[in-house]
Amino acid sequence: MTLELTDWDNDLPSETDEEYQALVRTLKFTEGFGLFFVRCSPAESEQIITKIKVDVANKNIHVLRLDEAVNNLYEIIEKLDNREKIEILFITGLEHSFYKYEECKALAGWNSRDIYSYSWKGVPPVLINLNQQRERFRDNFNMCFVFLLPQFAIKYFIQRAPDFFDWRSGLFEFPLDQETLEQESLRHSLVDDYEIYLKLTPEERTQKIIEIQELIVEYHQTPDQRCSLLISLGRLQSAGKDYIQALASYDKALAIQPDKHEAWNKRGNALSDLGRYEEASVCFDKALEIQLDDHKALYNRGNAVRQLGCNEEAIAAYERALAIQPDDHYAWNLQGYALSILGRNEEAIAAYERALVIQPNDHYAWFFRGNAFRQLGRNEEAIAAYDRVLAIQPDDHYAWYIRGNALRQLKRNEEAIAAYDKALAIQPDFYQAWYNKACSYAKLGNIEQALENLQKAIDLSHDRYIEMARTDSDFDGIREDERFQTLMQAGEFEAF
Repeated sequence: MTLELTDWDNDLPSETDEEYQALVRTLKFTEGFGLFFVRCSPAESEQIITKIKVDVANKNIHVLRLDEAVNNLYEIIEKLDNREKIEILFITGLEHSFYKYEECKALAGWNSRDIYSYSWKGVPPVLINLNQQRERFRDNFNMCFVFLLPQFAIKYFIQRAPDFFDWRSGLFEFPLDQETLEQESLRHSLVDDYEIYLKLTPEERTQKIIEIQELIVEYHQTPDQRCSLLISLGRLQSAGKDYIQALASYDKALAIQPDKHEAWNKRGNALSDLGRYEEASVCFDKALEIQLDDHKALYNRGNAVRQLGCNEEAIAAYERALAIQPDDHYAWNLQGYALSILGRNEEAIAAYERALVIQPNDHYAWFFRGNAFRQLGRNEEAIAAYDRVLAIQPDDHYAWYIRGNALRQLKRNEEAIAAYDKALAIQPDFYQAWYNKACSYAKLGNIEQALENLQKAIDLSHDRYIEMARTDSDFDGIREDERFQTLMQAGEFEAF
């Protein structure tokens, strides 16, 4: 969404105009060093600068736009062309240094409370630099500094650079006008595709979180928009795996609008991500009380109760979801999975086939369809399904492994070994593949290769495969061999 620039002569509210006139008077009469802070949005900062250049035309004005994080602002200013002639220096974009710092806190393992409460555990490097060099700013730069910053960045100065901030000659505040506030709020609230949030870099996500937090606390914000923004905030936090903070955001949204089914649904998702499936299912039930045909709530409820082992209940939820949205291949897939768990593999295969009609290259549907065929003893059809998986995703080591198992069931051990080799080329520490490869070699009577591969499996997962090999009928043909017995005895000794 492109924001329309405000017509400053006609559209600004009177209190904003008064604040602007106060800023103009101050800049006109300040000579030499001065330090001012202007609280405004990035878009407003450009408007203010443009107008100041007209209204304070008798002074040499320069704009320093920072497009990325910086550590030493003093050095940047010192290298400006014609620095000695600058009388007013506008500085925009310093908040980028704070976005970067917010992400560094998360990477350093800070907890959510410290991250979002301006903890004193640390200070961004650029503010350390400003605190340390404030006298040099005063003594060496004979100019008036004007920092244009959003509200959260002003808080950074107040709480983390008090030595520098206390020298300010003035603080001017320009809250968003109603129209811009509505446009910005809608821009953040209308993001419907969660994948967009998942694709953001950590720094981009942090920036959006802070932008939304700014909009939520704006004085003229409406309850409806505040609720929508809190839901967007929760989704961003969930995308960053900060599910506890996401829950807090959804709770605030529900405190404003208790009948907001979307908030109940997203709250349930966050609880599911935390493994709290019973609480999640309650949230989805709340969403469905408000909107009976909420397809997402039905789908998500099915997932939650399936995790609780209630597969019949899950199937019923998926059926209701599919009655509303029959082309949801995810729901068909998960219905098939729940049916397989209950041993209803023929029905499961039918569900996977419905998913594949909608999404022919869904490798998960092909994979689980293959598993259902294997459960029915239909290994040839299972292998054909795994072949489709591997045509779509050739580096799926588990599909190669399961394909090998199906081939072993058909006593095609040479082909099974080739499949296991493919799996191990992708994931060399896949001990199940080493073990089953040993079983295949044993069935072929190749003792050396059987023992070599069994040793690999034992090395990777000692206790499990020593015990399995002692009783596994696949090794009956080599059980009396002295080398096999020596390997089993060595296992006993190591276990002891």
